[in-house]
Amino acid sequence: MEPADAVDAVDAITAQWAVVRPDLETLPMAVFGRVYRLAHAMGERMDRAYAPFGVSRGEFDVLATLRRSGEPYTLSPRQLSDTLMLTTGGMTGRLDKLERAGLLSRSPDPHDRRALRVTLSDRGREVVDGAVTAGLAVQREALEAALDEREAEELAVLLRRLLGTTAG
Repeated sequence: MEPADAVDAVDAITAQWAVVRPDLETLPMAVFGRVYRLAHAMGERMDRAYAPFGVSRGEFDVLATLRRSGEPYTLSPRQLSDTLMLTTGGMTGRLDKLERAGLLSRSPDPHDRRALRVTLSDRGREVVDGAVTAGLAVQREALEAALDEREAEELAVLLRRLLGTTAG
C-alpha cells in the first residue's frame, strides 16, 4: 500500500496552481482529478480483462445489462439506451456487432409491431459471465492494493453520496 502522504501528479498540478493563483481552493480539483485519472486507468485495465472474451467495455455493458435484467434476458433497444446513456445510433452499432458475434439476437416485439426486443443468447451469457468474473477480479485487486475492506466500503459510500449530488 502506498503511504497516504505520497505525492502524485495531481499534487503537482494543484501545487502549480497554488503558485500562480494562491487565491484558489484546489481541493475539488484534487478530488476530481484523481477520480478522472482512476476511471481512465481502471478503464484500460477493464479493457484488458474483457479482451480474452472478445468484447470491449461498451459491448460488455450491453451484455451485462441484459444479464442483470434476469430471465428471459430481454430488453428493448430503448431500455438499453436509457440504462447505458447511449444514443440510439450508438446502441445500434453495438447491437449489430454483438448480434453478428452471436451474443444476442433482435426480434420483433410480440406486443408492438414497430418495436424490437434484444435477447441475450446462451453464448452471450457465457461470455458475460466470464467477463464479469474477470473484471471483478481486476477491480478487487486494485482495491486490495490500496485499501482495506472498511476503507473500500467507506469510499463506496462517499462516492455514492458525491455522485448523488452531481449526477444529472
